[in-house]
Amino acid sequence: MKKYFITGLLIWVPLAITAWVLALIVRTMDQSLLLLPTSIRPETLLGFYLPGIGAILTLLVVFVTGLITANIIGQRLVRFWEGVLSRIPVVKSVYYSVKQVSDTLFSSSGDAFRKALLVEYPRPGSWTIAFMTGLPGGDVMQHLRGDYVSVYVPTTPNPTSGFFLMMPREDVIELDMSVDEALKYIISMGVVAPPMRHSSAKLVNHAQNP
Repeated sequence: MKKYFITGLLIWVPLAITAWVLALIVRTMDQSLLLLPTSIRPETLLGFYLPGIGAILTLLVVFVTGLITANIIGQRLVRFWEGVLSRIPVVKSVYYSVKQVSDTLFSSSGDAFRKALLVEYPRPGSWTIAFMTGLPGGDVMQHLRGDYVSVYVPTTPNPTSGFFLMMPREDVIELDMSVDEALKYIISMGVVAPPMRHSSAKLVNHAQNP
């Protein structure tokens, strides 16, 4: 009896969590409908709430925005808008900080979150998964002696919170796994282990059988 119940949980729990996350995303994106006049909202025209229309509208707005800003006129509009924001003290700091982070994360040429690392944290002998986010810069570089890298250590099971560290390059181990595999490993609290690569398997066998 217990065996069948656990088997049923293993089937339904991932499905339920996936459906809940997708529903949360759709409901959040549906909030874009609030920008429309009440008279042309789907609830008014159809007489009932139809989930997903706001999500389609949001994706369409994002696509059209990218299409417009990809040409010279759109780029001029963006520079004009950023020039306006740069004159507002508080907004300037927030906007440009977020923009720098988003440009780094989503740029195809950036190195942020491109490498999964193994680091010794929070104490010697204790290891965890981390991500390389770049190199230390600014005045920080004048106070660091040697080759350092910027590292983000996520928390489990929520990787969106974590700790930012600057560690000597020699103290981090670059892992032979993708960022997606490392994230799954972190979110599952170590239950879903990434497959061992052929090169990694050779190293392990050589260490065990020198």
